[in-house]
Amino acid sequence: MRRQVLLFISILSLRSVFAQVSYSIPEEMAKGSLVGNIAQDLGLDIKRLKLGNARVYSGDSREYIELNNERGVLLIKERIDREALCGDTTPCAVHFQIVLENPMEFYSVTIMIQDQNDNPPQVLYPVQTGGSVVAEMVPRSADVGYLVTKVVAVDVDSGQNAWLSYKLQKATDRALFEVGLQNGEIRTIRQVTDKDAVKQRLTVIVEDNGQPSRSATVIVNVAVADSFPEVLSEFTDFPHDKEYNDNLTFYLVLALAVVSFLFITCLVVIISVKIYRWRQSRVLYHSSLPVIPYYPPRYSDTLGTGTLPHVYNYEVCRTTDSRKSDCKFGRAGSQNVLIMDPSSTGTMQRLQSEKSILDEPDSPLEVRKVLHHTCPP
Repeated sequence: MRRQVLLFISILSLRSVFAQVSYSIPEEMAKGSLVGNIAQDLGLDIKRLKLGNARVYSGDSREYIELNNERGVLLIKERIDREALCGDTTPCAVHFQIVLENPMEFYSVTIMIQDQNDNPPQVLYPVQTGGSVVAEMVPRSADVGYLVTKVVAVDVDSGQNAWLSYKLQKATDRALFEVGLQNGEIRTIRQVTDKDAVKQRLTVIVEDNGQPSRSATVIVNVAVADSFPEVLSEFTDFPHDKEYNDNLTFYLVLALAVVSFLFITCLVVIISVKIYRWRQSRVLYHSSLPVIPYYPPRYSDTLGTGTLPHVYNYEVCRTTDSRKSDCKFGRAGSQNVLIMDPSSTGTMQRLQSEKSILDEPDSPLEVRKVLHHTCPP
C-alpha cells in the first residue's frame, strides 16, 4: 500500500514520459499470450527492468496486461472482450504505464483491441414467440411494391463485422414477396390475386460481413386477407410447435406402457393365486389322513336308517403311545360305561351320567350322551 501511494504521488508530480509505444492485438486472446517485447521496443536492458522493479500501472483495479521482468515482454493477464470493454465505442484501446524506480521513469503503452466476429446477429423484429402465431396482414387489393413488414436486426460487433444483409431463404410463394438485401424490407413483387393462399410463411436469413460469417434466422407469417376474422379462421389450425408435439407423444406412449404393465402384472398375480389355491385343495383331497366326521349336538337320525339309532357326543384322547392304549365306549343303555384297556397306566373317571332330553313317553327317539371324559396323559 505504501508503494502504491508513493507511486501515485510520483505520477502526479512527475508527468514526464520518457517514451511511448503501442501495440495492436485481436480480442479474445488466450491468457498468457504474447503482446510484445517491451524491453526491446523501449530500448531497455533486462537488468534495468529487474533492478528498477519494473511494473504495470493502469490506474484501474482491473489489469488486462502483465509484465514479465525475466523476459522483458508483455503478456495477456486476462481475456479481453472488446464489446464488454468498450461497447459501441471505436476505436477500443487499453492504456497503462510501465514504471521503474531508482531513478523514477515512466513509459506509456497503448494497446489497440481489434474486433473479432464473435457475435451473431440478433433479430429484434418480428419477435419470435414459442407457440403463438403472429402474422402480418396484406390486403388482396395490395399493389406491386406493397410494404408488408421490415426485419430489424443488430450486431454488437464493430466495423464490417456488424454489416448485415438479408436474404429470403424459403417462402410459400416466392413469386409474391421479396426481401431487401440491405434494409430487410419485405415487399410484394406482383399484384395479389384471389387465388393466393391466405397463409404465407417466409423464412429470412440475416448474415453479417465477418470472416467467417455468422447468421440468424427469422420466420415471418403473412396473412393475405381483407378482414381480421378471416385471418383468425385461417390461422387457428396452424400446427403447434414440433418439440411440444414430440414431448406430448412421448408422454402418452410412456403412460400407455405403464398402464399396460400394471394390468398384466395384476393379471399374472391373480392367476397365480388361483392356481396355488387349487393345487392346495387337490393336495388335501388326495391326502391319506383319516377324516373324522363331526356331528352337531342334539342331532338324531329321524329316519332310523343309520347304524346308530341314537347320537352320541364323545371325545377321543390318546396317550403318547397310542398303539398300547385305547379309549372304548360302551353300548347305549340306562348307563354308559367308558372302558379302558387294562394295559394303560392311567385312570379314567366318569363325570356325568346320561340324561334324557325327551319328555314324551311315546317318542321313538331317546338321546343319551357322555358329556366329558379324560384320558391319561
